[in-house]
Parts: sequence; C-alpha cells; structure tokens
Amino acid sequence: MAQPLFGLLNIHKPSGCTSRDVVNRVARLIRPTKVGHAGTLDPMANGVLLLCLGQATRLVQYVQQLPKTYQAEFLLGQTSDTDDVTGQLTPAPHPATVKLEDLQRVLPNFVGSIAQVPPRYSAVHVDGQRAYKLARRGRAFQLTPRQVQIHRLQIAAFDFPRLELDVDCGSGTYIRAIGRDLGQALGCGAVMSHLVRSRIGAFHLQDAIALDRLETEPLAELTSPPQTALTHLARYQCSDADRQQVIHGRPILLNDSLLPQHTENKQPVALIDTHSRLIGLADFDPESCALRPKHVFISANRCD
Repeated sequence: MAQPLFGLLNIHKPSGCTSRDVVNRVARLIRPTKVGHAGTLDPMANGVLLLCLGQATRLVQYVQQLPKTYQAEFLLGQTSDTDDVTGQLTPAPHPATVKLEDLQRVLPNFVGSIAQVPPRYSAVHVDGQRAYKLARRGRAFQLTPRQVQIHRLQIAAFDFPRLELDVDCGSGTYIRAIGRDLGQALGCGAVMSHLVRSRIGAFHLQDAIALDRLETEPLAELTSPPQTALTHLARYQCSDADRQQVIHGRPILLNDSLLPQHTENKQPVALIDTHSRLIGLADFDPESCALRPKHVFISANRCD
C-alpha cells in the first residue's frame, strides 16, 4: 500500500490566480488528504507558494517562520488604495523627481526590525473580519502596526519613476507596504507594480513546480520531505528505542545530548528517525532534561 502524502510542494504560482485557487486545485487531486498553504501570495504576484500535504499541514506555523526573498517593482509619483497598481490610482499632486541619492538616504530606515501597518486591502483580521472586506464596503477602521524583520533591502534598478528592489524579510511582511512607506518618506508616493517571491527558506523559484505538471506527474515524486522546511529548528536523531517512545507519546530522556543553544529559543525540536524521516516535534523540558512529544507523525501500527 502506498504511503499517504506527507510533505511539501514547492509550487510556482502564476500571476492572475489566488493562493486559494492553487490549494483547491491540488486538493481536488489528492482528496481526502488535507492540503494547506504556508503564506499567501497576492493574485498579481507570482513565485514560490509552499503547500503542506497530509500531516504536514500541522507544520504550517513553523514553515511560515522561514525567511523569504522577493523581487519587487514600484512606480513612484502616485498612490493607491490597495498600495499596488490594481487599486484606484491617484497621481501625486506635486510630483518631484527622486534621485538615486534620495533613495540611498531613506532605505536604511526600512532595514532591521521595523513597525509596519498592513495594507487596508489585506487579510488581517479587524474585529473578527478581514480588513479587505471592510475596505471594499467603505468602512472606516484602524490597523495596528506590527513588528516585521527586513534583513536586506537593495536597489536592483532605478530609472524614475520605476524602482526595483530585492528584499529579504521575515514572516508577516507586506512588500506593498514597504513601497507605500518608502514613497511617503520620499514625499512622492509609490505603488507596487510587480512582485516575484523567489525563495522561502530552502525552497527556490528555479525548483518550483509549474501547475500543469500536477496533472501529469505523480505528486509523491514532486513532494519534498517535511523536514526540508524545518531547517531553522533543532534536530534530535532518534534511536529505535526513542522512536517507540515517540510513537506512544512518551518523553525521551536525554544525556546532555542537545546543544544548549537549541534549548534556549523555546522552539520545538524536530525528531528524526534512523531512516532520516521526520517522526515528530517535541518540546524540551529543562527540569527533567527530556524531549516531550508535541506532534507525532507516526502511529503504533506502522512498523516500517
């Protein structure tokens, strides 16, 4: 009997469709196996979209922590209610030509840990409703700034009014909002006109799967092992005896075998068996020096 799908699909989402459209397409192919995405892409954007299959849907919150890389294009000299070219565009009342030195002066303000207000047309919840739904109804509401991490913000090309930026960032970052705030800092406004997500963690665009391949190739052969998306977590190599403990939800007692830096960040530990497969996630208990299973991905009736 074939093993159930358990892993990640690195999909190249094309422009013009939603992340949900891609999820639904895969879901139809693998029913009743569950599928979910680990970070949306706007319909106008294209690039890497990670789908979690089967029990890997329980890893979404950890996959979302992976760093991301984008190539974004902005048009200076205008604003938009959506912060991109799909919305209602408004030219700047007194547009001024921005010079390269102007950009170089303000860009450092957008690197590091910064407070960012999400776009009004976003999926952020406001009083239990999505912000974009309230915006479409013309409702007045306030969005709370959130701390996001921008690791790199580099000018790739500039010929006013067109600006291209390479961005490395953490989870929860809105690239549209970077352009919006940058345009405000320059006094000319800016809207995003193109966006490509080229990387999520170890998943790169050049390795992403085109949608038409989903219909012609076995999905099991296109799926990456779940631990591929957990490179930011500590790992523990389980013995066969440890594996039995995990199967039954019992803690693994350690003999100072976990490096100290792995126990300080409060992140779970990935449990890997002797066949290099992910069998669970565990929390480290410093008082008993034990790994306590948090998510278990194997069952007692599996002996492979």
